[in-house]
Amino acid sequence: MMYKFLMSVYKEMLLLKRDFGGLVILFVMPLVLIVTITLIQDSTFKSVTESRIPILLVDNDNGAISKTVKENLEESGSFEIVTKIDGILINEAVAKEAVFKGKYQLAIVIPAKLSSDLQLKVNQNVERIVGNLGMGEATTVPEKTAKIASKEVRLYFDPATQLAFKNAVKSAIDKMISQIETKSIYTAFQDQLGEGDEAIFEQESFIVFKEMMPKVNDKEVLPNSVQHNVPAWALFAIFFIVVPLSINIVKEKGQGTQIRLITNPVPYAVIIAGKTATYLIICMIQFFLMVAVGVYLFPYLGLPVLDVEGKLFLMSVVALFSGLAAIGFGILLGTIAKTQEQSAPFGATSVVILAAVGGVWVPVFAMPKIMQHISQISPMNWGLNAFYDVLLRNGNLLEILPEINLLLLFFIGTITLAIGYDKKKRAV
Repeated sequence: MMYKFLMSVYKEMLLLKRDFGGLVILFVMPLVLIVTITLIQDSTFKSVTESRIPILLVDNDNGAISKTVKENLEESGSFEIVTKIDGILINEAVAKEAVFKGKYQLAIVIPAKLSSDLQLKVNQNVERIVGNLGMGEATTVPEKTAKIASKEVRLYFDPATQLAFKNAVKSAIDKMISQIETKSIYTAFQDQLGEGDEAIFEQESFIVFKEMMPKVNDKEVLPNSVQHNVPAWALFAIFFIVVPLSINIVKEKGQGTQIRLITNPVPYAVIIAGKTATYLIICMIQFFLMVAVGVYLFPYLGLPVLDVEGKLFLMSVVALFSGLAAIGFGILLGTIAKTQEQSAPFGATSVVILAAVGGVWVPVFAMPKIMQHISQISPMNWGLNAFYDVLLRNGNLLEILPEINLLLLFFIGTITLAIGYDKKKRAV
C-alpha cells in the first residue's frame, strides 16, 4: 500500500512537471499579486505624515478662525494647502471647477466675516447670560440685538472621492470649528468677568482619546500593509491550486488513467492520498515563498519587513491546514466535474468568490451585515483569522485551534463527499 501511495505521489509530480503553465500559475502569479497589491495598499497603512493630499483653500475671512483652520490643517500632516493655481489666488468658482474636474480631491471655502461674526455672536450670548445672572450692568444687555445669520464652511469633493474620506474630513473640520467656538466662548466669559489676561478657565480638552496598541517586549506592535497582505494573498495562492488539481483529475478520467489505476487495483482513497500529499507540498512551498518575499524582498521595495520571529511555526500550521482545505475542495470539484470546461471556470470563480467573501479583498467588518454572516462559512475567512491571530494578536496554538478544526473538518467533509460520489458513480 505504501508503494502504491509513493507511486501516486510520483505520478502527480510528473504531471505537474509537464504542465509548465500550471506551475507558473501556482508560483509566479501569486508572487506578482502580493508585490503589486502590497505596493498599492501600503500608502493606506503609512502614517499621514508620509502622504500629504493637496487641497484647495479659499480664505474669504482672513481672520483668526481662517488662520487657525489653516494652521491645524498644516499641522495635521495629512494635507498640503494650495491657495494659488498658476500663481493666481483662487476664488470659490475656480476651486469648484478644479475639484469637480478631478484635479484636486477637496476644496474648503471659508466664508467672509466668519471670525468677526462668530465673535459678535458669542459676545451677544455671553452678555445675555451674564446679564440674566445679574453679574453685569443692565446696559450690557440690549433689549434687542441684531440677528446674526449662521455661516457655511463649504466643502467641495471630487465626485470620485470615497465616502470614507469625505466623512473623515467633515468630521475633522467640524471638530476643529467646534474647538474654535468653545475657545471663543471661554475668552468672552473671561472678558465679561473682568479678569484681564489671567486665565480662569482651563481650555485644554478634559476628555482625550488614546489608542492602546498590543505590545511585545514593551514595544508597541503597529499593523502594516505587509502583515495584512502576506497572509491574505498566501491563502489566495493556496486555494488557487483548486484549478490545476481539479483539471488533472478530470484529465485522468477522460484519458482513462483513473480506470487503469483502479484496476491495478489501487483504491480511490490511495489516489486521493497521493494527490493530497503532492499538492500539500506545493501549498507549503507557495507559503514559504510568500513569507520569503515579505522578509527579504519587501524591504528593498521600501515596504515594511514581515516580522515572523517566534511566529513562523504557528503560521506554518495555519498554512498546512488551509492547504488541506483547498485540496479537499479541489478533489471534490474534480471528482464531480465531467469536463475541463466545467472544472476550470467554476474552480477559478469559486476561489475568487471565497476570497471576496472571506475578507481577502475587503475587510469583513466593512461588509453589509448579511455578508458578514455569510463570510463565516468561507474557509478563507477561517484561515485569514488564524493568520491574523498569530501575526497581529500574538495568539498561541490554543487560540487558533477553532479555525484549525474548521479547516480540518472542511477537508474531511469534502474528501468524504468525493469518495462517496466516486463509489456511487462506479456502482452505477
